[in-house]
Amino acid sequence: MSEHSRILYASEPTLDAAEFRRVLVESGLGETRPVDDEPRLRAMLAGANLVLTARLDIEGKPLAGVIRGVTDFSWVCYISDLAVSQTAQGLGVGKGLMDEARRQLGPSVAVSLISMPDAVGFYERIGMTRMANAFWFGRKR
Repeated sequence: MSEHSRILYASEPTLDAAEFRRVLVESGLGETRPVDDEPRLRAMLAGANLVLTARLDIEGKPLAGVIRGVTDFSWVCYISDLAVSQTAQGLGVGKGLMDEARRQLGPSVAVSLISMPDAVGFYERIGMTRMANAFWFGRKR
């Protein structure tokens, strides 16, 4: 991929589960997401009311990254997934997706997420504040 490829950011509420799966796997999140359960991936996409994509502006418009979130568009948005294909990492795609999410949400909506350990530095670099008072009930499967 050319570092000079333009990235196209868009709301894509009907994102195909197979494309979503590919980016999860290529980003490294495939180890922590149910990538072999297509009905569950479809349900994850259907349940999100914020699905933003980053596509390369080249033939076929391949998916380079995705944000999946749940929001009331008024007070808070929880980002469930921020995944960027390994080949697009370092090109600003993750920051671009977060910037697009914040642009679409507006300045009165807070953004929260739970980071994978390897991504903590990224979120700090883009200006997110680390919070110590988060809580979690884990899932069984």
